Amino acid sequence: MTAPAKFPRLSIAALGGTIAMTKGSAHAGVAPTLTADALVAGVPELEGIAEISATTLTTLPGASLTPTTVRSALEWAEKEVDRGSTGIVIAQGTDTLEETSFLAELYWRRPEPVVFTGAMRAPELPSADGPANLIAACRVASSSLFYNIGVVVVLNNEIHPATTVRKEHSTALDAFVSPSPGPIGEVIEDCVYRYRDADMVPQVSAPIAAPYVPLIESHVGDDGTTLRAVRAAGAAGIAIAALGVGHVSRSLAAEIENTVKSGVPVVVSSRAASGGTLQGTYGFEGSEIDLANRGALLTGFLDARKSRLLLWALLASGATVQEVTQRFAPLAQRQRPVEKS
Repeated sequence: MTAPAKFPRLSIAALGGTIAMTKGSAHAGVAPTLTADALVAGVPELEGIAEISATTLTTLPGASLTPTTVRSALEWAEKEVDRGSTGIVIAQGTDTLEETSFLAELYWRRPEPVVFTGAMRAPELPSADGPANLIAACRVASSSLFYNIGVVVVLNNEIHPATTVRKEHSTALDAFVSPSPGPIGEVIEDCVYRYRDADMVPQVSAPIAAPYVPLIESHVGDDGTTLRAVRAAGAAGIAIAALGVGHVSRSLAAEIENTVKSGVPVVVSSRAASGGTLQGTYGFEGSEIDLANRGALLTGFLDARKSRLLLWALLASGATVQEVTQRFAPLAQRQRPVEKS
């Protein structure tokens, strides 16, 4: 596969978010208003990095983005690559960045890098981080080191794989982390460094449906009432953020078994930020061994939000319960990295 040209051609899409937010009046809060052209115009340093084309796809806060938004952005990205772009940068709100980037990773099949970025502080603040993040994202998108790597997230000069990145702070500039493996690389003194290969999940076929796949976080005293409710509401699959290394109460364990027996797959992750689920240490009712015996699918290192998205994407593509089980099996065994199919 040919690496990017010496002076690359990058395509930047704006979806909205804090990086594009301004105040409507002196007493109003910020809201997304800036176009992609305005974002690029505000960072003249980009002219020295690549030939840039900019497109505004939406002007939404991160909380309002959907899987359809992500699919539309990827369709745009594919067309831009077909026109000669050697890298893609997508700027959006950070509230859902860890999820949208992972969903994009499940679908992106081109060798050209897709780099998601955003900002923790709005452009009108003196400490706005959007311009620096956009510069760093463009440097990564134009680097041959990230050709054929997949989708990454770049903020605060750190480069995170979409598979592991999490937003761990609501306001800090260093809000994004990769808890278990750490960043895949950094941008230092305008140079891009890659320290290891990316952790990637097998890709998923395009969606043909929009299944209801809720995420439930377990808690002290969880008797399975919420699980019963979402099952009755017609959930096609359910993701559970369990305690510790994959533990739930005995009551919830029984409801998980009932759910699986009804033909609804249940994936179980750890609600902890690091460590993931185990598969063979604890043997009490509601332990990881017990849940696996009841038919639950443990997700290893993959966190609950990303596990839900993988389950959603598989079911949306028409995958059977058996196919879902096969796709999650390597994760339960904590295999890392998981190769792309």
